[in-house]
Amino acid sequence: MKISLSQKDLAEAVLNIQRAVSTKSTIPALEGILLSADNGNLCLSAYDMELGMKTGLEATVEEPGRIILNAKLFGDIVRKMPGETLFIDTDEKNTAIIHSGTSDFSIIGIPAEEFPEFPSVSETVSFKLSQPLLKSMIRQTLFAVADNDSKPVHTGSLFEISNNTLRVVSVDGYRLAIRTEPVVCGEEMKFVVPGKTLSELLKLLRDEEEDLEVFVGRRHILFTIGNYMVISSLLEGEFLDYRAAIGGGTSTEVFVKTREFINSVERVSLLITDRLKSPVRVIFEENEIRLSCSTSIGRATDQLLCKTSGNRVEIGFNNRYLLDALRNSEGDEVRLLLNGELSPMKVLPVEGDSFLFLVLPVRMKSEQF
Repeated sequence: MKISLSQKDLAEAVLNIQRAVSTKSTIPALEGILLSADNGNLCLSAYDMELGMKTGLEATVEEPGRIILNAKLFGDIVRKMPGETLFIDTDEKNTAIIHSGTSDFSIIGIPAEEFPEFPSVSETVSFKLSQPLLKSMIRQTLFAVADNDSKPVHTGSLFEISNNTLRVVSVDGYRLAIRTEPVVCGEEMKFVVPGKTLSELLKLLRDEEEDLEVFVGRRHILFTIGNYMVISSLLEGEFLDYRAAIGGGTSTEVFVKTREFINSVERVSLLITDRLKSPVRVIFEENEIRLSCSTSIGRATDQLLCKTSGNRVEIGFNNRYLLDALRNSEGDEVRLLLNGELSPMKVLPVEGDSFLFLVLPVRMKSEQF
């Protein structure tokens, strides 16, 4: 292989592709990036056997070829190179010479034949979404994905398509997040995308109004985002019946300024540490929310105005779970629905139900406010 290309473009591509590289593997090829040069194009590929990425860059290709280079070392070299143009030259012994400006590196690569093949995604159903829309849907639900393997299927988000509506659902046993948007898709289906895949997609998705295409197979899903292709395994298992978890019944409805509520919760949470844990006690009463928190180092109280209709409710929450729901709400104001101190609180937009967050209450010891 003998090629030259933009150092800046290659550095950006390697930074993105590195996210699909295995960091701890007994197979050296999985810790590398496959470089394939041909017909004025350099293709970069990375695959950790669960998540794979590919992208292409314009390059001057004097001699086509393929080689695997260690992703971390190659990425560090490319980013530190001083010149605008970078040259890569490899030989039959899989030695790569990388030159730019005044710097030269000679590093040992791995034969391209050792790189695993990407899985083929056949018998797919496809649909399109705008990049900002999918970015928003992932961002508003990823926080509620489970971070332990007690039920592996909950370490991902459920994507459910029916009646030209896409619903993304995440749950971790303490909270639930749902985001709903219209989508043009004639098929009805459901599948679970790993949280790791969604987290990496977030970093690739742009804010510009540009569409991406999604291809869903039986065991894998493929995203085409600009000149990037992302392929991922799907999670198998029985996902929570989220409709049953949402339930019905509302005895109290509260409208509150999102930022004011966040600030208030953050203030009373100052007494909570990793060592000193305590629920935040919240009292919803007529046009006022009162908060308190007690730990062994002290006690804090706070209050703010709201619009309340229905019964008075006194309820406890894990401060982090409450803050996650509020911070991921879109809009200056949110609507809170409660049904007593033992039922989950629903967090919704002021109008409609484009998102719905469920926060489970925490049992509290009796305390005088």
